[in-house]
Amino acid sequence: MDLEYNSEREHLIIPEYGRHIQKLLNYCIEIEDRQERNKMAKAIVDVMGNLQPHLRDVPDFQHKLWDQLFIISGHKLEVDSPYPQPSIEELRSKPEPLPYPKTASKYRFYGNNIQIMIDTALSWEEGELKEALVFSIANHMKKCYLNWNKDTVEDIVIFKHLTELSDGKINLNPEKDVLSDSKNLLRKKPQNKNNQKNSQKSYGKRPAKRKYSSKY
Repeated sequence: MDLEYNSEREHLIIPEYGRHIQKLLNYCIEIEDRQERNKMAKAIVDVMGNLQPHLRDVPDFQHKLWDQLFIISGHKLEVDSPYPQPSIEELRSKPEPLPYPKTASKYRFYGNNIQIMIDTALSWEEGELKEALVFSIANHMKKCYLNWNKDTVEDIVIFKHLTELSDGKINLNPEKDVLSDSKNLLRKKPQNKNNQKNSQKSYGKRPAKRKYSSKY
């Protein structure tokens, strides 16, 4: 008996469903009676759903199965589908490239999202909400600076960086505007005093001697 290698077999379009589903679809394509072909296609979709039970909670689960049915058939299957058949052009179209994230190249310690936050603040109308957002951004910048530098920083330095990153459109006054204190922004590791006391008490203690009965 000659062995048949996978490299010599028909290429699997969606390997997750295996070779038997593809063979069933090839058989379904050759059925001349359209009603029988519709029944066969519906049965194949049910089998495909049983093979992917983890996808049942996915929205439009049946729609995805029918799309995959047409994809596996190479768009040669002609049946009455409850959903529109996906076009070849739609499947072959490439997604639009994702833009590179905006980042403060000179001040990387502020993170990639700081420029988005500043641009959002600039798009808001003047008022208390915008002022509150600007102060939140400035405090966040100060916190990032302290986490990077592990020291202290004057508010005027943060104001200068904020003005530079906003192209001169945001100008805070160091004489009037005051940010949160550095000690309130720095992260502190919580210490469990009870565990520390218990460890100090138990340190150096010898284990209690085991007492044995003398009747043996």
